[in-house]
Amino acid sequence: MGRFKDSKTFLDKKMVEAVIFDIDGTIVDSVDLHAESWKMAFEAFGKTIPFEDVRRQIGKGADQLLPVFFSKEELSRFGEKMEEYRSDLFKKEYLPRVQGFPKTRELFKRIKDDGKQIALASSAKADELEAYKKIAQIDDLVENETSSDDADRSKPHPDIFQAAVAQLKDVAPENVIVVGDTPYDAEAAAKALMSTVGLLCGKWTKEELTRAGCVAVYRDPEDLLLHYDASPLGTK
Repeated sequence: MGRFKDSKTFLDKKMVEAVIFDIDGTIVDSVDLHAESWKMAFEAFGKTIPFEDVRRQIGKGADQLLPVFFSKEELSRFGEKMEEYRSDLFKKEYLPRVQGFPKTRELFKRIKDDGKQIALASSAKADELEAYKKIAQIDDLVENETSSDDADRSKPHPDIFQAAVAQLKDVAPENVIVVGDTPYDAEAAAKALMSTVGLLCGKWTKEELTRAGCVAVYRDPEDLLLHYDASPLGTK
């Protein structure tokens, strides 16, 4: 289903040497679980927020998500405790329910067979990242990764993608494709001078992802693999 907005322009200008993947909603089905755990944490600290309002913020780290719903005064009083509560809750109650999207491992193998480097860039904590790699069955296919520990600011700021590209070997940002599921991925990648391929498995719409700057949109990793040769990832 995926198509370039302007395939000729993209192919004329890009030589793709590496692919950076977001994780939540991109290679593992975890967005609803993150949203539910945040909603429960908010309620534990006295604030009821509709699930859909919380879900629209998933893809940001806590540093960007919490100020949407809480004042500076509230965050100074209990923001750190609330974040710790949510993290513990997610790992205990929700992480065991996370599943990988179909054909993610096969997509990663295709990229590596194509001679391209792969990196992961996520707002998750480092220990969550390790769990996600096992869930997606890619732990032996990834040499480079960055977590929230490697960035001062989370998406839509570019820090996490800048940290990821710094780990790659001799690759300029303009020769990197980011694969993500939210407008925040596309916005952050653009600030880091990278192009983004969007996936719909995070449940944002094609129009929203395209408007945020995605050069192509696919259903999920399986769909991207199916159309690999004609996609931005297949560009030599």
